Amino acid sequence: MKNRALLLCVAGILPLGSANAETSIYSPNLTGVTGLNVMPNARMNDTGSIIVGTSYLKPYSHGFLGFQLADSLQINLRQTAEVSNLYDNAQRLYPGVDTKLRILRETEFLPEVAIGLNGAIGHQRMSSEYLALSKRYGNFDFTGGLGWGRMGSAAHIKNPLKAFSSHFGKMRANNSEMAATPEQWFTGQNAAFFAGLEYFTPIEGLSLKADWGGDNYAAETIAINDLSAGAPWSIGFNYSPKSWISASLAMQGTDSVMGRINFKSTPEKWPFNRNNKDDNLTMQAVRPNPPLPPNDTIQAKDYDTQLYSIRQQEARSFAALELNPHETSPAQLKRAAITLADHMPENVEHFSLRPTLYNFKGPLINLNRRDLENALAHNSGSAEEIWHSAEISPDDAKIVKAWNRDKPSFLHFVLDNKFSLSEEDSGILYRTSLVGHYISPSFLGLLHSGTSLRANIADNLHEISDIRPFTPLPVRSNEGQFADQLLGLERSYMTATASLTPEIHTALSAGYLEEMYGGFGGEILYRPFGKRFAIGAESWIAMKRDPLSTLNLGFNGDSLLTGHLNGWYEFPAQNLTLQARFGRYLAEDIGGSLSLKRRFQNGAELEGFITLSEMADIDPFGGTTHAYNGIRLSLPLGSAPFIPSGSKIQNTFAPLGRDYGQSLHSPMPLYETTDALSYSHIARNWHDITSK
Repeated sequence: MKNRALLLCVAGILPLGSANAETSIYSPNLTGVTGLNVMPNARMNDTGSIIVGTSYLKPYSHGFLGFQLADSLQINLRQTAEVSNLYDNAQRLYPGVDTKLRILRETEFLPEVAIGLNGAIGHQRMSSEYLALSKRYGNFDFTGGLGWGRMGSAAHIKNPLKAFSSHFGKMRANNSEMAATPEQWFTGQNAAFFAGLEYFTPIEGLSLKADWGGDNYAAETIAINDLSAGAPWSIGFNYSPKSWISASLAMQGTDSVMGRINFKSTPEKWPFNRNNKDDNLTMQAVRPNPPLPPNDTIQAKDYDTQLYSIRQQEARSFAALELNPHETSPAQLKRAAITLADHMPENVEHFSLRPTLYNFKGPLINLNRRDLENALAHNSGSAEEIWHSAEISPDDAKIVKAWNRDKPSFLHFVLDNKFSLSEEDSGILYRTSLVGHYISPSFLGLLHSGTSLRANIADNLHEISDIRPFTPLPVRSNEGQFADQLLGLERSYMTATASLTPEIHTALSAGYLEEMYGGFGGEILYRPFGKRFAIGAESWIAMKRDPLSTLNLGFNGDSLLTGHLNGWYEFPAQNLTLQARFGRYLAEDIGGSLSLKRRFQNGAELEGFITLSEMADIDPFGGTTHAYNGIRLSLPLGSAPFIPSGSKIQNTFAPLGRDYGQSLHSPMPLYETTDALSYSHIARNWHDITSK
């Protein structure tokens, strides 16, 4: 079945965690959100965790892929299949995106409170909304709540929200063939209560669940012959023998059996990380007293770390540090400091380093040599002590950056997986490619060039053109034609970069900018040092590439102007970044986007995004939608043997072949590129300055 394929293909890329890792004791319900047997509760998973699983309860089987994107935000991608029995192929597919948002944490006297939307985007048959409250007493976790839509079909009470607006009282067709929209959320003439409890037994990993709900299967009893409404109650158990696996079995009434199995992990448990350096540089316990280096450039032995524009002023040495973009800045600061200690006279007490990357300037970082020696040579200091005495400032006066003609080149690979899980007409769409990126050494420190080749490995995108109407002027709806090419030129471009100040960065690019578009344009970014926000703007003349030409080198004659205003905000101590953008997309439609990205210490990234456009795309249900949304999960491969640093597995879960709400993929996005120079990056990775 389609959902089994989902479980297998995603389990292949999901790293399983250690059995001893700390994890939430709460488990999913039937459709994948944290809950009881069938009903949800107000609980959340561990931040950053990912759950993939499958379940069955007559007449549906479900495949789900859930993400705890933020501490209080859960997103679940679900594919529901109507089946006559567990072994039959699907008769109908009902995809959807489920969300849950915690609005109040549990206290000694108050319950945990969450609001949720099942099928917030997806087929209306599975669409419902709810308010859930959960309270823990010893080994018992009690839940109660109120449901709308499908969860309110038992109609225990009139919709209480009608008291605030007549909008909430309008009729709601639970068996409509159209997609659910925000206009229908929390609407309907009636609502229904649900309740339940979970008992955590003395047996480790075993809990008992019971719930009672307001879903009377109204749509199914009408549409499916010989199907009677299921009982409103269920009782069963959940067992987690290891932290990364969970299974459940329950009875709904006396004649229906529910089963579920799921796997859970976090990207931080991925066995690799962003870099494959075996860092064996050590600081000498006794200071050497060498002469100054014969030129102004030195390099750490066997490493990409490169120092230039070196000079000494009394008891302080100054140098610019050219960064490797695939490793944390503090790890490279450590190697730079050790290298300087090997080349600077013994009277030098401070190392002042300015990180640079692709000609972008970072802050001036002043490190105390004695604190470095205590931590790195004598094992009697710590990263915290080095941080306490360090001075980090965007001051631009103490170092004049010289052109460095010997900047290194970089090669890395990306295994690019795309999955579209919300497709009623074709089930799961997928595309897998291997992309090799090469960044060549800069010319005079100003111009950078990059070249990428994409090898298409496997896909089923022919189903897009087989089922959906042809788009005369495609933006991305002809992705299947690009996937048909065994080998294509992904990118070939030149970029001129400059930092007007350490807080204002610019880039101008021209050439083949991404797989489907060439052209030219640029971006400017204001990223004040030590602040949580940044703002920027970008504009591009984009020219559509011809997928039927050799290596996709040709153009089809279409060109357009696209551009956006961008803003970012970083949430303190959470490694979370919110991005908002507004502007003109590639179909010349106007709209805006929001995304939330979580970074992990090993280099993994998890991002959720949604775009709303003035233009409506064809959705899988025969209607139209103004929304384009999805999840991106990046898993690093840099520490794997024989694989270059910066290599990764990139997984995108989003509708494929959409034309509206699509933006150009910049070859050098400034916010991501300059992150290694930011205060937040340096602070959150500072422990790497003493790591081995």
